[in-house]
Amino acid sequence: MGERYIGRFAPSPTGPLHQGSLVAALASWLDARAHGGRWLVRIEDVDLPRCVPGMDVVILGQLEACGLVPDTPPVVQSQRSAIYQAALDQLVAAGLAYPCACSRKDIEIAAARTGRPRERNGELVYPGTCRHGLNGLPARAWRLDVASACADGAVVHWVDRRLGAQTQDVATEVGDFVLRRADGLWAYQLAVVVDDAAQGITHVVRGADLADNTPRQVVLQRALGLVTPIYLHTPLVLGDNGEKLSKQNGARAFDSAAPLDALTAAAAQLGLPGPPPALHASDDPIRAALSHWVTAWRALYNPTRE
Repeated sequence: MGERYIGRFAPSPTGPLHQGSLVAALASWLDARAHGGRWLVRIEDVDLPRCVPGMDVVILGQLEACGLVPDTPPVVQSQRSAIYQAALDQLVAAGLAYPCACSRKDIEIAAARTGRPRERNGELVYPGTCRHGLNGLPARAWRLDVASACADGAVVHWVDRRLGAQTQDVATEVGDFVLRRADGLWAYQLAVVVDDAAQGITHVVRGADLADNTPRQVVLQRALGLVTPIYLHTPLVLGDNGEKLSKQNGARAFDSAAPLDALTAAAAQLGLPGPPPALHASDDPIRAALSHWVTAWRALYNPTRE
C-alpha cells in the first residue's frame, strides 16, 4: 500500500506555524502513516516578497519538535522556476494560455459592465477581456483559457474524503485565472499543480479554506495531462473573532516547547481522542501519542474505502 501513497505538507514561510497550520500538518502526516505511505514537506515560497528569510528553518524545527519529520529533504518552490515555465510553455503551445494586459482596476470595470461586479472569496471573476488579443497593450500576466482547457465542460465534479461530493463551474464562478502574475511571480495554482505531479503526490490533505482552489487545480491537471490526487480538506481552526486562524490576522506560533500539548489540541480539532492515560510513562510520549492517533485516524478515514 505504501508505494501507492505519497502525501505532503506545504507551508508558506511567511511566519511560524500556528495552531491551525499544525492541524493541517498533523492530519497530512497521520494520513500518510495510516496508509503506510511517505510524507513530504514542500516550502511554498513562490510569493517571495511575503516570505521571511530563515522561516523555513523555523518551520522545520517546529515540525521536528512535534515528531513530524519528512521522509525526504524538503523541496523549495523558489528553486523550481524552470519547471513552472515549462508547464506554461506547454499550455501556450496548446493554445490554452494567453497574455493579459489588465490591471485589477481594468478587471473591476469590465466585470461591472458585464453585470458581475461581485467579488467571490476576495477574487473578481475575470470576464475574458484579453482572451482574443491585447489590442496593442503590453502583457502583464498569463491566464488559462478555461473554456478551451475544458473540452468536456468547465463544471468540475470531485469528491472530497471529508466534505463529500463537490461541484464548481470554473468558467463562470472563477473565469480565466492567472498562471503567472503581473509582477513576474508564479501563481499558486500553477506551482502547486506542477509540484504535486513532479513529486508524485497521490493524496492531498490540507485545510478546508483551500477546497475552493481544488476545481481550478483539477482543470490545470487535465490541461497538462497530469493525474489528479485524492483530496481531503480538514476542519479550520477559528480565532476568538470567529475567523480562520491565520498569519494574516495575527495568529501566534504554537508553543513548540510544549509539543505534546500542541499536538493534543490539534488532534482534538481533527475529532481524534485524547492521548492514552499511560502516555507519560512512555520513554517517548510524542511517538506514543502519534502512534495512538494513527490508529484513530485509520478508523476515521479508513484507507481501504478509497
